[in-house]
Amino acid sequence: MTVSTDLGYHQAVAQFDEPEGIGPRGTLVVLPGRGESPMVYERFGKRLAADGYRVRIVGEDAHADARAQLDSPAAVSPRILVGIDVGALRALHLVQDAAVEADALILVGLPAGDGSRTWDDEIDARASCPTQQARLTDPDLLTPGLLTADRIPPELRSVTPRTGLPVLALHGADDAVSPLADARARYADAPAVRLLSVTQGRHDVLNSLNHRSVAASVVVFLESLKVGSELPELIRKENVR
Repeated sequence: MTVSTDLGYHQAVAQFDEPEGIGPRGTLVVLPGRGESPMVYERFGKRLAADGYRVRIVGEDAHADARAQLDSPAAVSPRILVGIDVGALRALHLVQDAAVEADALILVGLPAGDGSRTWDDEIDARASCPTQQARLTDPDLLTPGLLTADRIPPELRSVTPRTGLPVLALHGADDAVSPLADARARYADAPAVRLLSVTQGRHDVLNSLNHRSVAASVVVFLESLKVGSELPELIRKENVR
């Protein structure tokens, strides 16, 4: 794993590559949420890289970096844009404006409601995993106090999850920042969305108590996408009686 050092810590591009000798299976470009540095998603990047995917995590507001990573000669198809929190809105905005070309989207914790939080409960609202909660006390990883409605850029507030691309939507069943019922309603008109709720998941389900199961669900989505954009079932449950 390498991290570029030409920008500030919160704006560096974290890079996670497939193991040596393994052919890359695709590229994920990740857009973090409010107040988050790329390294908040280090665990996710390492886990997906171990399965053969190239993962690039850009800064919260780094539109140009997202485009550059998707257009890079090192980007291997399928190319997937992953957005968390406001990053999910930004990912939708980028593909809807044809600012980037991607083969699919993974949207995590799509904002709904006012998203207002105070520092006393912000870490608890973000992640349910104790290990991740401890990490988020590091000011190099998280700038506290930014998980508020006024931190959603005006140009993103009217963005809706309508796109013809395949979409994997991941949402915490216990998300107090963006309640699951509100998110479900927002996805109702999306033509090609697969919405999964995460038990004991809060706003960031990539770092939930069940983060291993979440990562496995992401891999299932990616592997299905490699077969076809209609996302065919690769493993089926068979009746034994």
